[in-house]
Amino acid sequence: MTAPLYNTEILRLAATIPHHERLPNPMASVEKRSPVCGSRVTVDVNLGPDGRVVALGMQVRACALGQAAASLMGAHAIGRTPGELDAARAALTRWLAGEGDTPDWPGLDLFTPALPHSARHPSIRLAFEAVAEAATRASTEKAA
Repeated sequence: MTAPLYNTEILRLAATIPHHERLPNPMASVEKRSPVCGSRVTVDVNLGPDGRVVALGMQVRACALGQAAASLMGAHAIGRTPGELDAARAALTRWLAGEGDTPDWPGLDLFTPALPHSARHPSIRLAFEAVAEAATRASTEKAA
């Protein structure tokens, strides 16, 4: 028996996205779109003096899976470095492609039922890709 693609926890996360408003003066902003389904995530990031994320703003226009992934990203991104965020993005991409273990990011095992549904993967990756890229850009701007 297979687990349902959309379950109560996915729907709960989709309805409770933290940091769901754009930042007024972000250090970096990134928008990512999925050409497969049309999902879109826009992310704003500010880094602190130690190079870690101190503020995050997200505008998420995605399916429930994309919203749930954005919720998990948003719940755990504050305090992370650009390198840690990029490593999480890479691990998620490998896992969804069947090339790695479940990423070391809280809650991502909820997406196990989506593994055979490759058309859903771009939406699940969007927030992770956008936050990782925005944090890297902010770090580069800060260093310049």
